[in-house]
Amino acid sequence: MNIIDTPIKDLLIIEPHVFEDERGWFMESFNQQLFEEALNKRHLHSPEFVQDNHSLSHKGIIRGLHYQISPHEQGKLVRVVQGRAWDVAVDIRPDSITFGQWYGVELSAVNHRQFWIPAGFAHGFLALEDDTQFLYKTTDFYFKECERNLRWNDPELAISWPISSDMVVSCSHKDAQAHDFAHLKNCYS
Repeated sequence: MNIIDTPIKDLLIIEPHVFEDERGWFMESFNQQLFEEALNKRHLHSPEFVQDNHSLSHKGIIRGLHYQISPHEQGKLVRVVQGRAWDVAVDIRPDSITFGQWYGVELSAVNHRQFWIPAGFAHGFLALEDDTQFLYKTTDFYFKECERNLRWNDPELAISWPISSDMVVSCSHKDAQAHDFAHLKNCYS
């Protein structure tokens, strides 16, 4: 597997080795030992995954920006198994030098890329095609009382979403009512 560091510390893009021939392709989508080795080389803690989630979204659907607070913060290893998505992580670690910065990457069934988003980040994605299927492993279980979200289109975050002219963007009522980043900063002060 190929590991790509991003400009934000601890966020990693993972490119698994894909073996293709006339029959199709094969890849190892997750290997705990290789994942641990990649994190250890970067002096990062290797998590235990406890839950897998799978979603289906149509073109223009935005999910997020979601996170869970302590004591149930979640790290996520995410990938797209059908379609394409623009995946975004926002650093919400108050002591981080990149607090409030975001990073985005296209994940698709064709590029097979995965995105490691450790605890301390808000996460969301935009489906770029109909019937985009998104899979992710989490390091803690879902706890409604710890669930939080940030507004996906907050001008302070200024996330560059690749919204095409033929795309009708929509999100859930909960995501539409999400807090601005300023609210989160106030919680930390």
